[in-house]
Amino acid sequence: MKRNIKYIVVHCTATQPNASIESIKKYWKEKRGWGDTSGYHYIIKANGEVVQLLDEDKNSNGVYKHNSECINVAYIGGIDKAGKAKDTITRAQENSLFDLVVRLTEKYQGAEICGHRDFPNVHKDCPSFDAKTWLKNYQPDIDLAA
Repeated sequence: MKRNIKYIVVHCTATQPNASIESIKKYWKEKRGWGDTSGYHYIIKANGEVVQLLDEDKNSNGVYKHNSECINVAYIGGIDKAGKAKDTITRAQENSLFDLVVRLTEKYQGAEICGHRDFPNVHKDCPSFDAKTWLKNYQPDIDLAA
């Protein structure tokens, strides 16, 4: 069954920026009880590498009660050493996130780009910055020497 994607949702993993994908998946399985279901379709490492965790035609556990209509993407990080929300996104993650969001909006035309915190009854700071403002103000790196 084809999913009706209404949202492309930006998340942070609410971990330290150096957390491994394996440790995040272990948390979902052991602490959240999600089995092998992912929290996100895509996750972006600190170096900007994009890793697909789940096929886009499957629901991930990104936004409670909205998973059937979301593509969920996250950058690894989003908290400080004390565990408080902090924008820790690296420039490489920003560039990859922007490219991924552009690709997804071309594929899912009309989908709204938002942060996890933009949904009703979400009491988190995720992704630790305002995704809509970030997207509006994003400036790509331009290599003038090329």
